[in-house]
Amino acid sequence: MPSAVPPVRKDPVHDVLVVGGAGVDTVVRVPSLPPPARDSVGVPPIHDYAGHTGTGVALGCHALGLATRFVDFIGDDPYGALVRSRLAEAGVEFTPVVTEAGTRRSVNLVDGTGVRTSLYDARHPDTLRLPRDVHLPLLRRSRHVHLSIMDFARHLYDDIEASGRTVSTDLHDWDGENPYHQDFAYRSDVVLLSAANLGGRLAEVMASIVARGRASVVVATAGADGCHLLTRGERTPRHFAAVRPDGPVLDASGAGDAFAAAFLFGRLTGRPVEECVRYGLVAGAHACLSAGTHGSFLDAGELRRRVARAVPAG
Repeated sequence: MPSAVPPVRKDPVHDVLVVGGAGVDTVVRVPSLPPPARDSVGVPPIHDYAGHTGTGVALGCHALGLATRFVDFIGDDPYGALVRSRLAEAGVEFTPVVTEAGTRRSVNLVDGTGVRTSLYDARHPDTLRLPRDVHLPLLRRSRHVHLSIMDFARHLYDDIEASGRTVSTDLHDWDGENPYHQDFAYRSDVVLLSAANLGGRLAEVMASIVARGRASVVVATAGADGCHLLTRGERTPRHFAAVRPDGPVLDASGAGDAFAAAFLFGRLTGRPVEECVRYGLVAGAHACLSAGTHGSFLDAGELRRRVARAVPAG
């Protein structure tokens, strides 16, 4: 059992502490997915972006006016420098912990319709642990914690619970069975995931997260089909239609992170859960309008204006 956590501050400095999920995306625009199986394929210029899920949630929350702190392992390498620079440019408070394993990377293949395949470099060893003298002071100064599904992040749950903080997570494309995700699924108050790998088991998996864990809200995003919402006490998920983007879709990279940030913004500002979902849908649609990863975020005023005029897709 962890040692006692210092008392919770009555006046936390940060609305959201984002833990884990920093990295660099190399975006390659390809004519189709899968790309042609030949020796050489000409593509437009290839770019590196400070990306990955934690970066997107932190940047999105910050853009919406939430006081945000981000903590993660990065390398003392050019990719870590790119992450630091992007966060500093945006004004996000970042606590980097340097590891010899280096900064995580991924190569995102994006076709002409914005659909993406991500080749993820999970280079960090399972033995990696965030020092308690790093994360405990951050917990004391934060209202809410968002955990990316990095392996080291699962080891913070005891301290988060002892601190009395609420916690959210994004399981991404969990299939409902992989044991790696179960700590995150069953020990978080708000659970986001993608419907991509759930098929006809969507309602079953969402219900099991509520029944087996502590979640009061589960949201399964479904891309162009919108999302599904299940709250504690409900028997079946409710469907929400996607919203029509304000322009052509260029790249779906980061749409889920934008959804998560906007949903948390609604949650932490006391909005009804249905409104939180609409915030997420609008923010996710907006993220698809820019090439690359985490290229554009809405502020709170623009988010509310777009929600007010949003039109269902289709």
